[in-house]
Amino acid sequence: MNELDFDIQSVSSGLRQELLSKIDSKTKPLKALGKLEDLALKIGMIQNTLEPVLSKPSIVVFAGDHGIVSEGVSAYPQEVTYQMVLNFVKGGAAISIFSRENDIELYVVDAGVNYDFPPSPKLIQAKIAKGTQNYLYTPAMSQDECETAIFRGSDIVQTLHEGGCNIIGLGEMGIGNTSSAAILTSLLCEVPIEVCVGKGTGLSDKDVDRKADILRRAIDSHKAIKSPLEVLSTFGGFEIAMMCGAFLKAAELRMVVLVDGFIATAALLVSSKIDIRVLDYCISSHVSHERGHRQLLNYLKAEPLLDLSMCLGEGSGVAVAYPVVKASVNFLNQMASFESAEVSKKIV
Repeated sequence: MNELDFDIQSVSSGLRQELLSKIDSKTKPLKALGKLEDLALKIGMIQNTLEPVLSKPSIVVFAGDHGIVSEGVSAYPQEVTYQMVLNFVKGGAAISIFSRENDIELYVVDAGVNYDFPPSPKLIQAKIAKGTQNYLYTPAMSQDECETAIFRGSDIVQTLHEGGCNIIGLGEMGIGNTSSAAILTSLLCEVPIEVCVGKGTGLSDKDVDRKADILRRAIDSHKAIKSPLEVLSTFGGFEIAMMCGAFLKAAELRMVVLVDGFIATAALLVSSKIDIRVLDYCISSHVSHERGHRQLLNYLKAEPLLDLSMCLGEGSGVAVAYPVVKASVNFLNQMASFESAEVSKKIV
């Protein structure tokens, strides 16, 4: 596979002290706003300004099907993927509601769903194929397909950025994709597959054990796989590969990037193996109830904003966390300082 060409720059620390001084000068005790202060600092540094702006917030949901579903790793049938995509487009899903509520633009991408969708202005057609292959027996996708998916995800983010978007969240939909995320986590974090496998869409404890056994067999059947991109093409999904490209392009464009749950974070994991600097631009929206997500967050040293025991996917965690992100920027820009409000400071 050819080397991916993304020019990601390290976040500048030039304004760090000025941002900290501005935060500390607000009419509050030091550190009284907790993580909101950390967020304001991070966003100010990403944008390299003392007055950051969140412009045209957007969430992109990438959808794709997985061949491994034929092995019974999901409690739901594969057709739920396309049915939920139609639900997104019609505005009836959780992510649709949360996005509307918080004035976030929602974009849905057919990355590789096993269905022929009718044309819709609310659906971006980027299909690589009608689902991946069953990686219990053969790689999920070819190296060319994987690379194509990465660059299609990149192109989608480029287009949104050109339209004025500077903060983006990534989500997904794909029956069976927690299996891919579990394997990516296990191989790239070097932890046992058993601690990465969860209930997904509602499996019983017995079914979880069976799922882990299937995934262990799949890993054993591809023992020569080493590099992150080989791991992605062998065990990933088209929606996961597109998210990888989206993460990398968003970081290249110095956008603020909000990360959803388990599957989105697994895509970020792969992206970080390509260029670790992508993490400087990312904010983890929440910790999923899916078991492997905590493994990923610990590995990436990411502290999530929320813990609501969610495990829906769709970018739902991003949409719910966005008001917190917005609050951090608003307090930095709008809150009075001790001097401007003529409020006495703490007695030293």
